[in-house]
Amino acid sequence: MKPSILVLGSVWSNDVREQITQAFDCHFMAAIPQAGEPAFDAIAHGIRGVLTTGTVGVTPALVASLPALDIVTVHGVGVDAVPLALLAEKGIHVTNTPDVLTDDVADFAVTLLLSTVRRLPLLDRHVRTGGWAAKAPMAHMQARALKGKVAGIVGFGRIGQAVAGRLQGFGLQIRYYQRSPGPAPEQRSDSLLALAQESDMLVLCMPGGADTEGMIDQAIIEALGPEGTLINIARGTVVDEAALVTALQDGRLGAAGLDVFEHEPQVPDALLALDNVVLTPHVGSFTFEARRAMGQLAVDNLRAHFAGKPLPTPVG
Repeated sequence: MKPSILVLGSVWSNDVREQITQAFDCHFMAAIPQAGEPAFDAIAHGIRGVLTTGTVGVTPALVASLPALDIVTVHGVGVDAVPLALLAEKGIHVTNTPDVLTDDVADFAVTLLLSTVRRLPLLDRHVRTGGWAAKAPMAHMQARALKGKVAGIVGFGRIGQAVAGRLQGFGLQIRYYQRSPGPAPEQRSDSLLALAQESDMLVLCMPGGADTEGMIDQAIIEALGPEGTLINIARGTVVDEAALVTALQDGRLGAAGLDVFEHEPQVPDALLALDNVVLTPHVGSFTFEARRAMGQLAVDNLRAHFAGKPLPTPVG
């Protein structure tokens, strides 16, 4: 008999669906189900695994409703939407999909930074709406050069280091901050506030979760300053979004490129109205290659677990 698994989210490619439906008895649900839903209650006691995404995750209530659960596999790097301590206490394995998306996410971070600093959306709109042909003023779209500026990176793990390597190719100086000691200690700032003060651009690459919630607050935003640029490819929760909006409106922060938001997929109307912001729908790893590799690694983790083999990428 095939092991029964619950599949959450809606990012699954045809290839992943084909593989997991062949290997497992799959129950697909776009969102986390609630106890009391007849369709869920009918299968809950037999579910042995959950395949989910980094944004959907699992909740303590869901874990409590699945008495046979022994593995949670996350399609993504971030596990902040997964109650790791609870799962560890219950002896439930957790896996994620690191490394395979690092390059594509780093490429996207640089793309978002370039688009924000060089005002690409505004320039694109200027051409499309006839402003160029009409010789409309362009002074408000003038960009700043990258070479010689300082890029501060918050979170200097795999993705942060990959972003740094790419930005150095543009002639940017690299500084970083994370709470634990990291590589290249000569590039590490003494504090997050010091990093913001030393940087022209701040790129957020840290994990989400309680430890980093609201880490980029009003003081950090104002330290970056009216000519500074904030790029967030981490999690929306790491930024005080209300403080960010106000600083962008008042000119206390120059610009922002945001791939993630506090209450996705809802984006504040105030952000939508600003011309000094570039907005994208949480797509840092949204390439065919990265999604294929992430899906394959998630499937490989599930297969290994139910075959009694070592997990390729366990968390913790």
